[in-house]
Amino acid sequence: MATMTVLTTQRLILREMSSADLDDIAALLGDEYVMRYYPRPKTRSEAQGWIDRNQERYRDHGFGLWTVISRSTGEFVGDCGLALQRVDDSDTDEIEVGYHVRASLQGNGYATEAASAARDFASDRLGLDRLIALINPANLPSQGVARKIGLKPERHSTYNGRECIIYAGELQSPTAAGRAARPSGASPQQTQGLTRTSSDSVLRPSGLRSPHL
Repeated sequence: MATMTVLTTQRLILREMSSADLDDIAALLGDEYVMRYYPRPKTRSEAQGWIDRNQERYRDHGFGLWTVISRSTGEFVGDCGLALQRVDDSDTDEIEVGYHVRASLQGNGYATEAASAARDFASDRLGLDRLIALINPANLPSQGVARKIGLKPERHSTYNGRECIIYAGELQSPTAAGRAARPSGASPQQTQGLTRTSSDSVLRPSGLRSPHL
């Protein structure tokens, strides 16, 4: 079954996950280095569950975590996207940006590039005015990505009983962002190195529920 491309950036394609991604997703989430800030790496069965949950999110909400592919080589890079989360000290669902990059490809700016595209999708396509990231206090690389896309540490909390730092940021409306950042004569789709494909599709969230990653 064909998978839908959601976003493209200068170097990356973000598309919906499919069961054909299982080998790559299982290797990513089963990697001890990639998952060093999680309780443990995931099994192959859990990786299939990860794909299944994100496919459910696409159907229910029009977004989820997406497979990230190199535009130049077609190589699997990781995953990145948006998910509903509810931290333990809140009774409100929020949208989180999440990202994982293969260990061998880390340090190339891929996480920042993909997360920036997901942030803009949240603002421009979903109309959100706030975005968060839940990050292990020891995960300094992930905190660096969050800062680079405009999120700032807001407070310490817990998620599924584990300590985390909530990074959060206010998102600009597409109109304001376009006026502030778009070069003269450029279209909104050309700003910040982000090009949206003709197959873009999203449903505005309605009746959202926590995905419980």
